[in-house]
Amino acid sequence: MLQIVLFEPEIPANTGNIARTCAVTGCGLHLVRPLGFRVDDKQLKRAGLDYWHLLNVCYHDSLEDFFSYAAGGRFHFVETKGRHDYTEVEYQESDYLVFGKETTGLPPELLEQREDEVIRIPMRNEARSLNLSNSVAIVTYEALRQQGFPGLR
Repeated sequence: MLQIVLFEPEIPANTGNIARTCAVTGCGLHLVRPLGFRVDDKQLKRAGLDYWHLLNVCYHDSLEDFFSYAAGGRFHFVETKGRHDYTEVEYQESDYLVFGKETTGLPPELLEQREDEVIRIPMRNEARSLNLSNSVAIVTYEALRQQGFPGLR
């Protein structure tokens, strides 16, 4: 199953919306601490509505902890500075789609070390970025489309 990774998410409503996307698509969700909210946050629960029972969430104490857990995985780091458009990637069912925090994105040193794995969603030069939950939905559905929407009707 496709895995969605949020590095230090800050806004509970975004994470709740992403959790809902994961629940309806069957994707796993990984949250890398520290989080900018408590997991019992009212906004987080409201955004996810009644889908939390359909969700598989893993918590990781740090990015290093996550990479130890996912050793050997295939990663796609979604960032505005990516070399490749998200549509240029051939996704596999067990890939990890990694998204940065709302205010600062992913750590620059990570992006430098893994620059060939950094992808982007095209947008106007004048625009800073898309909303995190929208970005997750766009890339997730492209990856699932390429795989024939496994397990979805």
